[in-house]
Amino acid sequence: MPSKVIKKRLLEALQDRDSDPFAIKEGRFRYGQLKDSVYYSDWTEQSFLSDSGNKEIVTRSFNFSKLKYFAFIGVMVLLILFARTVWLQIIKSNYYYLLSEDNRLRAEIIEPKRGIIYDKNMKPLVRNKANFVLYVRPIDLPRDELIRDNLIREIGLVLDGSASSTKNISPVDLNLTGSKELSIVSDSPSFYKIKDLLSVVKIGSLESYQPLFIQDNIEYDKAMLIYLKLSRWPGVFLTNKIRREYLTSGANGPEIAGVSSLSPILGYTGKINDKELKSLGKKYSMIDYIGKAGIEYFWEEKLKGESGRKNIEVDALGRRKKIINEVLAKDGDNLLLSLDLELQKKTEEVARTYLDKEKLKRASIIIMNPNNGEILALVSLPTYDNNAFAMGISQDDYNKFLNDPDQPLFNRSISGEFPSGSTIKPIFAAGALQEGVINENTSFLSNGGLRIGEWFFPDWKAGGHGTTNVRSAIAFSVNTFFYYIGGGYGDFKGLGLTGLVKYSKLFGLGDLTGIDLNGEAKGFVPTSVWKEQTKNEPWYIGDTYHFAIGQGDVLVTPLQVVNYTSALANGGTLYQPHLVSKILDSNNQVLEDVKARVIRKDFISVENMNIVREGMRQTVVSGSGRYLSSLPISAAGKTGTAQWSSKKANHAWFIGFAPYENPELAITVLVEEGVEGSTIAVPIAYDIFNWYFLNKK
Repeated sequence: MPSKVIKKRLLEALQDRDSDPFAIKEGRFRYGQLKDSVYYSDWTEQSFLSDSGNKEIVTRSFNFSKLKYFAFIGVMVLLILFARTVWLQIIKSNYYYLLSEDNRLRAEIIEPKRGIIYDKNMKPLVRNKANFVLYVRPIDLPRDELIRDNLIREIGLVLDGSASSTKNISPVDLNLTGSKELSIVSDSPSFYKIKDLLSVVKIGSLESYQPLFIQDNIEYDKAMLIYLKLSRWPGVFLTNKIRREYLTSGANGPEIAGVSSLSPILGYTGKINDKELKSLGKKYSMIDYIGKAGIEYFWEEKLKGESGRKNIEVDALGRRKKIINEVLAKDGDNLLLSLDLELQKKTEEVARTYLDKEKLKRASIIIMNPNNGEILALVSLPTYDNNAFAMGISQDDYNKFLNDPDQPLFNRSISGEFPSGSTIKPIFAAGALQEGVINENTSFLSNGGLRIGEWFFPDWKAGGHGTTNVRSAIAFSVNTFFYYIGGGYGDFKGLGLTGLVKYSKLFGLGDLTGIDLNGEAKGFVPTSVWKEQTKNEPWYIGDTYHFAIGQGDVLVTPLQVVNYTSALANGGTLYQPHLVSKILDSNNQVLEDVKARVIRKDFISVENMNIVREGMRQTVVSGSGRYLSSLPISAAGKTGTAQWSSKKANHAWFIGFAPYENPELAITVLVEEGVEGSTIAVPIAYDIFNWYFLNKK
């Protein structure tokens, strides 16, 4: 159409101002107009028309200056979307990848068989037993609260012993199909327990994808009933873990029955706690079991083995569809102990006989091979049944142990700290000989004790022992002799506090021996600095005298005492005590020999050590341990009586070794409140030595 015709029609349309909604009134522009052949607009530039007449057009106006606000909003939206994309796709990509994969795949841990522990003659001391463990994955549980609660109610009924009442309950009855009717199943204790556990887990978090432990040691009948119901229990899983059974109740034959003293040695396993899980890392899951005490704890890494892994594809309800891949588990290593089960049993039997006779309860006996540091028997009484802990002890039963004044959970053989009494005298005699303070002929007059000013330091024998040299001083435990060599007297200069501390340390006191058990104590060797700081008192000569005879503030563990007894027996080599002698694979083939480790040697000359050994032999021949003189072999030893309370009886000690010429056994006996070493500790040692060399050998 020609442009002149268009313009004409447009002008005609503008002439009817009354009916035109876009007409220009009162000389004002509305939306757009033509004036003097120039078109004016709110949003267009000026344009000149070729027609010189007065012509007007109508159009829609828009203010471009307002567009910047829309542009700003748009840019901000794009920036937010971009930032969110970076957050999801880059920063949190691994997190959401795992979440998405966990919706499709489940990683199932294949538990390895835990290693077996044997005595030195390959008698098993433990065995693995099936343990049914129930757990849930919160992310797979029904999201509907009513449905989930009724699922938990049914689980609770089975766990709390009402399994028979659930056998005929249908999914409809339990609202597992989505019915909103009230549940006909009543609540149970386990219902509230599971509800509490789930209440702290946020659905959608990584924790909700982790297994949540519900209960272990489930009875076989209940486990089978649960297994039948698992197909309609989304998010609920039953697995077969390994529980330890300790063969102290006759399960492995009469030779094991009644050897409860094995409990603190073997320890026990238990469910991993949150603190342990954090420290051990990815090797464990929240439903795993680990060693909690004893050999089980110390050798956990060897005993556990390496877990396998099975990746399983699941449906939307978490039910298994197929196995994607599988890595087999590697079973844990077996351990061969140096412990002699028969000797352990006899030692416990002898100890209980004497304790019952004297109406006592607390004792510690350790027998060591002095030639390599191997522990052959270790008895701490009273003791406990580690099977009770392996199965999961109740809080009430645990409180009974804690409140027992005799502390049956306390391994006094390695953790108990006691005054040594006169058992410490041989090491100070060796130190005095080594330092040249005395020689084998040095003698002192014992006439009942020493007096320093107003203080009197007595012998145990009224009137004293007469003229005494180092051998007879050891044999008859003459205090006066050790006052002299310890603190000196008159013009005679003894070892002094410095020398006593030096030889205490050289023989292993005040430090850990390094035995492969947890909970070992260091004992205590006092110093002048310690006394000034703790008691705000100077060190007196009387403190040195007390130290020299094993009284005062010095404290030792029975393990430390048997260790330095072994050094006296073998001529001066201090070994690290150990219980494990070999590490075996799952087929009992030797992987590693645990070799003897020397802590210290040659710190006492052979000549000086022989003098001390002769004094210990004289103890048995004619001294305070002569009860042992009727043994079928030659023995040596030293008795000890340790004061520890002004109101209770003294502790009774004995240390010794046999045969004297070529020692095979070193022994330490401690009977708490046993009054005197010669009256109870020596007879215990006699019965053990006699049985071993007449029957065992």
